[in-house]
Amino acid sequence: MIQQCVLCPKSCIIKPGQTGECLIRANIDGNLTALTYGYPCSVHVDPVEKKPLFHFHPGKSILSIATAGCNLHCKNCQNWEISQANPEDIKAYHLPPEKLPSVAKYYGCELIAYTYTEPLIFYEYTLDTSINAAKIGLKNVLVTAGYLNREPLRQLYRYISAANIDLKAFSEKFYRDNCGATLKPVLDGMILAKSMGVMVEITNLIIPALNDSEKEIKLLSKWIKENLGPETPLHFSRFSPHYRMKNLGVTPAETLEKARQTALSEGLYYVYTGNMLSKEGENTYCHKCSTILIERRGYRILKNKIAVTPSGTAVCPVCETEVYGEWI
Repeated sequence: MIQQCVLCPKSCIIKPGQTGECLIRANIDGNLTALTYGYPCSVHVDPVEKKPLFHFHPGKSILSIATAGCNLHCKNCQNWEISQANPEDIKAYHLPPEKLPSVAKYYGCELIAYTYTEPLIFYEYTLDTSINAAKIGLKNVLVTAGYLNREPLRQLYRYISAANIDLKAFSEKFYRDNCGATLKPVLDGMILAKSMGVMVEITNLIIPALNDSEKEIKLLSKWIKENLGPETPLHFSRFSPHYRMKNLGVTPAETLEKARQTALSEGLYYVYTGNMLSKEGENTYCHKCSTILIERRGYRILKNKIAVTPSGTAVCPVCETEVYGEWI
């Protein structure tokens, strides 16, 4: 029996024995089944700053997992060997949802990240593991392109503490031509996440000549400020040639610095540059008095001056302005 997948906006029609565009949701005997459930192909312990999350438990380690597959087909994907692969072609480990939280504990991790490929596509695995992790006090993190339908997102976000959402560009044309997707579901999902209390940070990979115009950066920044709030951290990330975009050059450092200044001038409080070392773009500053709150170098924290009040609120030690995030 032919089935229609209702997980993401692509709404794939899947014949028996076939998979949807994500390559891992298969029609087996008339039932849609996630082929990678309980079988991650990548398991690592990372610094939380690598996600990147700069306002969520800085300095802590996070257990990061991924399975094969993705519902987007970004021409610049840096993990294309696993995101665009059939699961049967990738080595995987047997780590069911009830076991993963204990693995995190074993490695001293209080956080689990569903990352690297697209955790929304190995949805049931992400959801079930998140439920088990939350039961024993672990925090769940999504690193995602955010391309999912509203109701599955709503169910999952009940168990997610933080998310870094990859906003590819502020252009329907870019999403259509470079990702095989659309922009609006991503924007709607960001609003939903923030409304449900998920600690949201956003990454925008700046690709030369494709999404690096000052006009687009201004529109993107303005949208974030008006729909998610000026406190929402934004990371501008440096592009390096990968996969089907090897013809393009590395993003100039000046382009990222200019994007950061543009976003700050549009009223965002916390704007960062990533995939390169930067004198200012890696640090967290108080948006009111400009005091350096956290000084970083790469994924290392050199200084953390954030003060925490008796009620648990993080503030600037100089002017006592509240700092967005989850710090303890």
